[in-house]
Amino acid sequence: MIPAMPATASTARQASVTALRLGRVAAMGAVAALILFAGVWGSWGTAQHVMLSKGREQGTVRVTTCAKDVCSGPFSPTSAGARARARVEISQPVAVREGRTYDVVLKPGTADAVRSGPAGILYAWVPLGGALLLASVVVAGGMRLTRVAWVLAGCGLGLLTGAFLAVTAGS
Repeated sequence: MIPAMPATASTARQASVTALRLGRVAAMGAVAALILFAGVWGSWGTAQHVMLSKGREQGTVRVTTCAKDVCSGPFSPTSAGARARARVEISQPVAVREGRTYDVVLKPGTADAVRSGPAGILYAWVPLGGALLLASVVVAGGMRLTRVAWVLAGCGLGLLTGAFLAVTAGS
């Protein structure tokens, strides 16, 4: 027979188990928050140009050549103040095909173009979609919040699927 622990030892053990559980949840919550912050940070570099396009040069580009990691073509303006250019570059050739015309927004002061419209917005937020999927694993495994994890995973999967469908429909 195992001797019974005194009440103070049992209470101390319970307190330490609770402290460890809270520490684990806090640490995994910080990791999940860091993952989500990195996803937003990675997406915002492109998304700001697409979502906040007022006052930026908007137009279309007809893709004439694609190299390993960049496609290019002539730019035809559609917004006031934009000027035609013989060549602009799109640095994400997965979202474009040679010979097609796309709506784009130019990054200020450069000849770098970013796809605009629904396909451009969704494609810009793809890093956040991946971060949502990764954070869902951390939330489920480290924090034991399975419902929250399913919501995060569903949002990430929905964003990635929407981006895939929007980009391939326009290509």
